[in-house]
Amino acid sequence: MTQAPFDRRAMIFAAGRGERMRPLTDTCPKPLLRAGGKALIEWQIERLASAGFTTIVVNHAWLGAQIEAALGDGARWGVTLAYSAEGEALETAGGIAQALDRLETGGRPAVFLAVSGDVYTDFDYATLAARAEALARQPEPGMHLVMVPNPPYHRAGDFGLANGRLTPDTPDGAPRYTFGNIGLYDTRMFRDLPRGTKRALGPYYRDAIALGRASGELYEGCWENVGTPAQLTSLDARLRGKSDR
Repeated sequence: MTQAPFDRRAMIFAAGRGERMRPLTDTCPKPLLRAGGKALIEWQIERLASAGFTTIVVNHAWLGAQIEAALGDGARWGVTLAYSAEGEALETAGGIAQALDRLETGGRPAVFLAVSGDVYTDFDYATLAARAEALARQPEPGMHLVMVPNPPYHRAGDFGLANGRLTPDTPDGAPRYTFGNIGLYDTRMFRDLPRGTKRALGPYYRDAIALGRASGELYEGCWENVGTPAQLTSLDARLRGKSDR
């Protein structure tokens, strides 16, 4: 079966419980927590829409009905929002497998962009189009990850990055970087994972890197994984400060 061209289809991961955000997330799903006057996930949708993405799949589990009620069909952003409901959060790989029929067109394998609903960033998603087209032409499925400088809470980083390729280790003390929760993936990687299976993406990263099928880039602009109430308060203050100037 031939690979579909990159049609700027994206997925936003929004199924997590947000334990570190409690008690805020006891009654509100984490992606709907607000900073700068908007829900965290709304910032992501706006940025994806401005980059030309037309279909965005949102998975959800905890308080998922609130997410659908708040976001609707996506018309206000000029996109189509499709939802993939999970009774219990299936983690990232399991969530992708559950949503495959929404990520592929006509059953053809495809490359799609996946981002986290609780990340705030100024990254320009449009810059990934050429990389996605290249991935779609590869005979074997691969991935491309956007890395960021290590934040204070993750000094060790996740992977090395050398000449545009991700590595499990770095030689001679070269720096490791943190995965920015922005990645391009080929749906062929997930077709053998049964729907409803709880599975993280970690093993897929390690396998793709070992096989030489994982490329990467370093982004040093605005990026924050909003994981705690203190981080949310800090981001809210910064965004409101920008809007006041």
